[in-house]
Amino acid sequence: MKIIKFALLYAFIPVSIVAQETVKKDTTTTKPINLNTVIVTGQGTTDPVLTKVKTDLVKKVVQPKNVADLFNDFNGFSLIKRGNYAIDPSFRASQYEQLNILFDSGTKAMHACPNRMDPITTHVVPEDIERIEVIKGPYTVRYGATFGGVINLVTQKPSAMDNGFHGSISSGYETNGNALVSSLKLHQITDKYDVTATAGYRDFGNYEDGDGTEIPSAFRSLDYGLRLGYNIKDNQRIQAHWRQSYGRDVLHAGLPMDTDEDNSSILSLDYKISDVGDFIEEINAKAYYSYVDHIMSNARRPSSMMTEALSTIDATTAGGKVEFKMKPTEKWISYGGIDALLIARDGGRTRTVKRNMMGDLLPQPMVFQDKVWQDSYINDYGLFAENKYALSNKTILTAGVRYDLVISDIQDPEADFQELYTDLGQRDEHNVSATVSMKHRLSGNNKLEIAYGRGVRSANMIERYINHFSVGQDPFEYVGNPNLDAEVNNQFEIGFKGRKAFTKGIDALRYSISGYYSLYENYIVAVVDPTLDRKFMPNAQPQEVKRFINIDDAYKTGFEAEAAIDFAKHFNFNAAMAYVYARNEDLDESLPLTPPLTTRLGFGFEKEKVWASLDYTITSRQDQISTSFREQETAGYETLDLRLGIKPYKNVQLGLAVLNVFDETYNNHLNFSFTNQADFGRVPINDPGRNFSVFAKFDF
Repeated sequence: MKIIKFALLYAFIPVSIVAQETVKKDTTTTKPINLNTVIVTGQGTTDPVLTKVKTDLVKKVVQPKNVADLFNDFNGFSLIKRGNYAIDPSFRASQYEQLNILFDSGTKAMHACPNRMDPITTHVVPEDIERIEVIKGPYTVRYGATFGGVINLVTQKPSAMDNGFHGSISSGYETNGNALVSSLKLHQITDKYDVTATAGYRDFGNYEDGDGTEIPSAFRSLDYGLRLGYNIKDNQRIQAHWRQSYGRDVLHAGLPMDTDEDNSSILSLDYKISDVGDFIEEINAKAYYSYVDHIMSNARRPSSMMTEALSTIDATTAGGKVEFKMKPTEKWISYGGIDALLIARDGGRTRTVKRNMMGDLLPQPMVFQDKVWQDSYINDYGLFAENKYALSNKTILTAGVRYDLVISDIQDPEADFQELYTDLGQRDEHNVSATVSMKHRLSGNNKLEIAYGRGVRSANMIERYINHFSVGQDPFEYVGNPNLDAEVNNQFEIGFKGRKAFTKGIDALRYSISGYYSLYENYIVAVVDPTLDRKFMPNAQPQEVKRFINIDDAYKTGFEAEAAIDFAKHFNFNAAMAYVYARNEDLDESLPLTPPLTTRLGFGFEKEKVWASLDYTITSRQDQISTSFREQETAGYETLDLRLGIKPYKNVQLGLAVLNVFDETYNNHLNFSFTNQADFGRVPINDPGRNFSVFAKFDF
């Protein structure tokens, strides 16, 4: 306890020199103050190093299926696709809990399904996302334990609107899949309070690939949210946000079962007080709670003829944060605080066996109960300090340290899991993360950024406690390992970005490039364990079983480059490229789920009332694969998308898109393969063929 008390005190004492130029306070009368829901504020003295922001989301994605679709053309990102609904973003070959994905700088909602039928990107409507902020590596300690980077999904705020009643209604339709999307937003804003209500409905059918093959991918979802903000004083604000999401009849082509129901609820509370005193400038506090109730079955699958399976599972995620912003001197800003992330899951699967292994009907069906999560929890309590110091008017140094106490336990283990691990019980882990970085403004508008981050991630619940379930891209049964060591990412990165203004009709050139190298410790992978036998459907292939282990020797390296030029007042051209090379030296193969080299070229035209874009994507062949993960080499492909937008009246926006113009038949390397489908072998899921999309929005 003495050590913990000392650490709590230590978090609020500046421990390293890090950066801030003189910041002038706004002395004018303020409207509702903004909570710290954004990470990247546009101020070089306070923004984390090596960040990128994506805005103008509506123009890029006319009909997003869920939030993950917003990453589709974000340089450095790829999508892990199991169908049309269960889509996860992957950044630089990091995915799942390796990425710290959060809403509004802190709120989280973890999936209930072990196959990730309900990732965090399904619990908020994409129309509610205003911008996406990315910290490219473990270069900050303020937003929870971070291994591969931070992704902050910022929801739309009413603060930029005038007082009064505002709203918008939008709707869209896609031909490929007969998809219908609609959403409604309402805002009531005064100087003292503001209220925002949102609602959205999606109904997607099965789409067809470029060859006209129908892919089982239909789903329906209904979402709504309510946000209440109250300005206690000019320098104090409190806000409550409630949202619920309902998924129904979701088909997952790449998973063994489908979602019958997925119901999620998220409540978050935020408080901020600024101008506290001469030393403490600001105090921010957040608390949140989410609950996911998930029901899935194989009723639509061929395996139901032999065995019916129905799983009812739930997940709770709770957490919070208190952070102090301090200013010891004009050149020094210090952040210190505590946070918590509490994850618990439970639920089981009911199997009704109707036929024997020969296919003959049993005189009386046999019913079995399987424990999916075995009533497990993982609690992470964090303590952090991060400091910024201006070495000069051109150079800013940032350094931070973080301590995480991770407590995990399995409270209702299956008998065979308890037999495999006889020492089950509460486990405590002590993780230390750290970062140091520097920003230096070169001549003109050029900037050099250098960073090192040590990001530490304890094993997730699947890696610890899953018990003979198929949860990977391959058909193996997986068994967890509660004794796994925490993964460590030692990431080094250097980046250069700038802007140059021209004359003679060319307005501006923007460019950036960054290269990185990650040296991994205790990297977690699943490998075949010859001591384990298949538990369910014992005669099915493969007979082997995988168990999660730590490996000693793994690394990752890569780069991203972007350039954009505005010319002739209304035209622009952009190019982007991303490449990552990840290696598992222990098994002499690539790390799994490593995306191929991707190049994007775009040409655009934009005026006040009309805009257009032509986007050409070249995805290279991927032959660097993980054979132990049963990955297959994938061919390269090229796609062309055309988007048009018009604003015929002040408050009306219309959009038209033709996606995959040439009706290309292709599949991304990260797509899962068909599983337990009547008309498909175990081959990767193809992406949609040509698709026409229309969109309309009315503001009032």
